[in-house]
Amino acid sequence: MNREQAEQEVERLAGAWVTAELHGDIAFLESTLAADFVGVGPLGFMLTKDEWLARLQSGDLKYESLDLDEVKVRVYNEAAVLIGRQVQRAVYRGNSISAQLRTTVVLVRLQGNWQLVSLHLSPIGQPPNFGQS
Repeated sequence: MNREQAEQEVERLAGAWVTAELHGDIAFLESTLAADFVGVGPLGFMLTKDEWLARLQSGDLKYESLDLDEVKVRVYNEAAVLIGRQVQRAVYRGNSISAQLRTTVVLVRLQGNWQLVSLHLSPIGQPPNFGQS
């Protein structure tokens, strides 16, 4: 498989992951998240695979909409890094968590299949005034 094909596979998987999150497709997420998956939330908290799945299984997290755009994928042999923008309208335990987030997803290809091993979400802001030229 060439680099372009691998990038396309990762982009397709990312689209399927977003759809699974939006619709609470636990079976898909269970098979797509690596056993040692770690998700880092927008406030710096960390969730294991079981904790990530539990937020959907419990009904604590409900998405109204979830989109991933501005996607860039880089492939390194059996690993890939995806950086994009996640726009969500959602509620967690009755509290709005609607946001625009920069997301970094790390994937590895295990036995021919891509799996998400890590995800990091960060609120999108602007550089500070002193950081601009």
